Amino acid sequence: MTQQHERILWLDMARALAVVGMVIYHFTFDLAMFGYIHAATPVTGFWAVFARAVAGSFIALAGFGLVLAHGRGIGWRRFWRRFGVIAAGAALVSFATWSVMPDQFVFFGILHSIVLSSLIGLAFLRLHWVGILGLAAGVIVLPQLWRDVVFDAPPLWFVGLSAHVRPSMDFEPLFPWFGTFLIGMAGAKLLLARGPLARKAPSPAMAWASFAGRHSLVIYLIHQPVLIGLFIGWNWLHG
Repeated sequence: MTQQHERILWLDMARALAVVGMVIYHFTFDLAMFGYIHAATPVTGFWAVFARAVAGSFIALAGFGLVLAHGRGIGWRRFWRRFGVIAAGAALVSFATWSVMPDQFVFFGILHSIVLSSLIGLAFLRLHWVGILGLAAGVIVLPQLWRDVVFDAPPLWFVGLSAHVRPSMDFEPLFPWFGTFLIGMAGAKLLLARGPLARKAPSPAMAWASFAGRHSLVIYLIHQPVLIGLFIGWNWLHG
């Protein structure tokens, strides 16, 4: 098995668990959308917290990955290629949600947050993990302490410092979510300071986690249309 087939298996498992959590949450969301459970279920109580945890895991893992990929020096071609793919995915999510729910479409969701955070995160690749963690704390705390009407302008909603933002099915603004991205960066810096992360070829039993970890973006983009299609098919069969 060549080195390019070797993986950081626990990281693949973390990405796979994030994917599973996302599918579980969106299945619950679709149950509400199709009237099988109360409409408020996926946006209140446990499920609201669960949704934030899933979003946070994706964003933190993206920060972790940025350090792994570019911590020793930015590979610009590789960075812009991945940046472009994720940005295209974000645009696709915005267009698709605007097509079906224009009043609540995703104008700055998880992928949008990862795109912008990845670009800004490049400026902090050389910072010590303690400094990154301190910066993360500031980014997370700031919107709890200070907001300003200047950020009420729609082009500035993505910043996250406005008190008035239009409803959206998914909204992860720069403040506080860039703080979560920075936590992922700090975690990677801390682990790498202790030595290289172990890589090995996945066993057959772990192959699914490796696959899901490598293709989490594709799964992210297609799972909801698949789930909605299954619900439509189920309703048609039992209508």
